[in-house]
This record gives sequence, C-alpha cells and structure tokens, in this order.
Amino acid sequence: MREAFVELYKHHLWANERLLDVCADLPEEALDATAVGTYGSIRDTLVHLFAAEGRYLAAMAGQGVQPNALKEGSFPGITELRERGSASGEELLTLAERTVGNDTVSVERGGQHFEIPLSIFFAQVINHGTDHRAHICTVLTQHGIEPPNLDLWTYLRSGANR
Repeated sequence: MREAFVELYKHHLWANERLLDVCADLPEEALDATAVGTYGSIRDTLVHLFAAEGRYLAAMAGQGVQPNALKEGSFPGITELRERGSASGEELLTLAERTVGNDTVSVERGGQHFEIPLSIFFAQVINHGTDHRAHICTVLTQHGIEPPNLDLWTYLRSGANR
C-alpha cells in the first residue's frame, strides 16, 4: 500500500509544477483574479498553498516556525514559489518513501499541545493541495483561461509516474 501513498506524492509534486507552469505565463493582473467560493486571488492561493506545505513539513520534523518560512500575504514571484514547491514536494516524497509506521509528532498550536499521527499530516498535505489547486483552476476558468488538467489519468499519460 505504501506504493499508492508514494504515487500520491509524485502526483502532488507534478500537479503543483503543471499549475505553476500555467501561472508563470499569466499576465501580472491575472494573478489577482478571484472567483466566488475560492480561497482568494491566484497569487494569494499559491502563497497559501506553499506556505502551508512548509509549515506541515516543519511540524512533521518536530520543528517550529522556520526563519525563512514563506509569509502569507507576501508574493515572492512564481520562480521562488516554484523553487519552494519543488523543494517541499521532494521532501514530502522522500518522507512518504521512508515512513513505515505511524509515529506521532508533538505540536503546540494556540497554546495547546497535540500529538498528531504523521498519517494525518500526509493526508492533509494531499487534501490541502488538491483543494487549492482546484480553487486556482476555478478562478482561471471563470476568467476565460484554460486551466491545466491535473487529474491522475493525465499524470499517468505524461509518464511522470516513472
């Protein structure tokens, strides 16, 4: 079953890269586009997606907030988001390949202590990424821009699973 888990992370990394490919070609004003029912602008959603991924990784490693963490509300540009997304995606993939048990991680949040199984973090990363990529695709569609097809069948046909 671990192979399925690892495949989800390969797809996650691939889907983030495809979405960033499309966003890199957008005019600057298109990055500020929004649609009802989504997180916010494309720009803000991308920052949120990769900032959260960095926070998840830090928590999974038992670390606090990282000094170089991506800050919500700031937009470093597509190039930096691509670099951060690639790095965090590769780290998550490596963790998925190496994790055997379901250890827990101690997390302090809002003054409360939690013991969270790694499986919850792994599931949240996939859920969060899928949710916000769909938000961005919705915004693109609502503004007449063809979104990338990010489903698993397209991923398979692309050969990225090898």
